[in-house]
Amino acid sequence: MSKIFIIEDEADILEMYRFKLTEDGHTVEYATNGLDAVGAVKRALPDLVLLDIILPKMNGLQVLQELRNDIITKDLKIYILSNLNQSNDIQRGKKNGADGYFVKSDLIPSQLARRVREILSS
Repeated sequence: MSKIFIIEDEADILEMYRFKLTEDGHTVEYATNGLDAVGAVKRALPDLVLLDIILPKMNGLQVLQELRNDIITKDLKIYILSNLNQSNDIQRGKKNGADGYFVKSDLIPSQLARRVREILSS
């Protein structure tokens, strides 16, 4: 199917989403900090990036800006996947170039997988 890149520092959450998306037939790559993520995404060129905001070494908004400012990655589909759910957090993510925003606590893995299928089919 598609290549998904998850940027998430919490191992349990990362594994939960990785397992479900792999089960759905996607290839899943990941990084656990923002600094490593930038280079890894540029090498992988995934169909979709799921990006947490609170990350070590470089936060998700900085990662987003780096990817949007690079000619190679500027058009990737990048969705924030965070527990920050205040309207100002969501607006800040979209203002910085996110294609969408998911709140982790609002989605079980099967719901996220369904949303991923919708995104990739559009």
